[in-house]
Amino acid sequence: MTTTAPASPPKGVDTLLVLLALAALAALVVPWIPAGLFEPGAPVALERFLWVPDAPTSTLFGTGDGRGFLNFLFEGLTSGNRNGAAVGVIALVLIVGGSFAVVNATGAVDRGLMALVARTGDRPAWLLSGLFLAFSLGGAVFGMGEETIAFIVLLLPLVDRLGLPRESAVMATYLASQVGFATSWMNPFSVLVAQGIAGLPPLSGAPFRVVMWAVFTAVGMAFTVMYAKRHRRAPHAAATADAADAADAAPVATPMNWADRAILLGLLGTVVWIVWGVTERQYYLPELSAQFFGLGLFAALVAWLDRRLSANRLAETFTEGVRQLVPVALVIAAAKGMLWLLGGSDPHQPSVLNTLLYGMGLALDGWPTWAAAQGMLLFQSIFNFFVTSGSAQAAITMPLMAGLGDLLQVSRQVSVLAFQLGDGLTNLVVPTSAVLMGAIGVAGIGWGQWLRMVWKLVLVFMLMASAAVALAVAIGYV
Repeated sequence: MTTTAPASPPKGVDTLLVLLALAALAALVVPWIPAGLFEPGAPVALERFLWVPDAPTSTLFGTGDGRGFLNFLFEGLTSGNRNGAAVGVIALVLIVGGSFAVVNATGAVDRGLMALVARTGDRPAWLLSGLFLAFSLGGAVFGMGEETIAFIVLLLPLVDRLGLPRESAVMATYLASQVGFATSWMNPFSVLVAQGIAGLPPLSGAPFRVVMWAVFTAVGMAFTVMYAKRHRRAPHAAATADAADAADAAPVATPMNWADRAILLGLLGTVVWIVWGVTERQYYLPELSAQFFGLGLFAALVAWLDRRLSANRLAETFTEGVRQLVPVALVIAAAKGMLWLLGGSDPHQPSVLNTLLYGMGLALDGWPTWAAAQGMLLFQSIFNFFVTSGSAQAAITMPLMAGLGDLLQVSRQVSVLAFQLGDGLTNLVVPTSAVLMGAIGVAGIGWGQWLRMVWKLVLVFMLMASAAVALAVAIGYV
């Protein structure tokens, strides 16, 4: 049996093009919409909104303090400071990208997962549970997504040999990673980006999210194991020629050595260090960036001492990891630039964004806080059909949702929670997700077939997400 190479996921419209179109639209409509502000020195409220019809508007090209469409990307890139978006968040994203590229290049994570497979391969329930936990952690800690496709290819011969349904390999990897992604407390490509844009400290509200991650992961793990048991073929049905070939092709774990164990311990230690630093010492973007960079240096040193990678190759790997995250940096910058075209996010300075927030606030005026929060969750879930990138969706929606939450007495932490749940959980079913289509494609599963398999689980997840948002509102989650 020949192992299928991972297929390249189909590409949709580039996120940067979407943001460019939105920025062009913003530049066109700003001159026709009167700007407004909320009364300075007072809490943001609908009754304190003031019109400022003679506020500066956008043009094609701005000079000095003028706003122009051609200036929006530069203004976005240079906005903020080392402690916020866009400069600080972009720096964090690029450093994280380079550091995790080095960790991945050492092969320690791959060997750790394959060692897990080797130890639990003859106990399917343990195998699927261990994989689900590992990939859920991967999604929560460093936004694992596309990487799952390669692991699905490696696991297919094994699940075939064990008589397990092929979709169980997708559930224990891709589905698990997206559960972790959606409920993460520290994902640098969704939660930290959203918190940075919303003006919240990174990793703030982590205890609530850690508990949420554990509950969602347990439910997903139980579903995966029960599904595999219900659809497992009888042993004699698996003992075919194809299954024999699959057994020969099944992944064999490369023995882990001291370097692999050291790198994995370093990864775990860094996560603990970050959580301790943020909660006990109030570490912020500069410190977080240094911690992730320290992880990359440690992994590189261990790999070099083990003669696994040369110093030049390690430097090239770090650079390549940074390069791969440049599109994310540009997305963050473009979103901030678009916000700049609308006049900025300061509620007490004239802007078209304030006018838009006022209009949306009027439409939702009178809604209970819990209902407004549920509306945000629904909006983010629908929006993810069009923009499946977590960082892009955060960059596009959080400036508006954070301000709208202020008007409706929904805390910014709850706004971020609604974003991450709506974004991450719908990645399990939306056909516009290139990674989902690639993951089920290499397993030979059609989208309609996949939907029939997981719709009940996704419905349960969405109900749990709604309950989590309601609980967050009830306890005053900030």
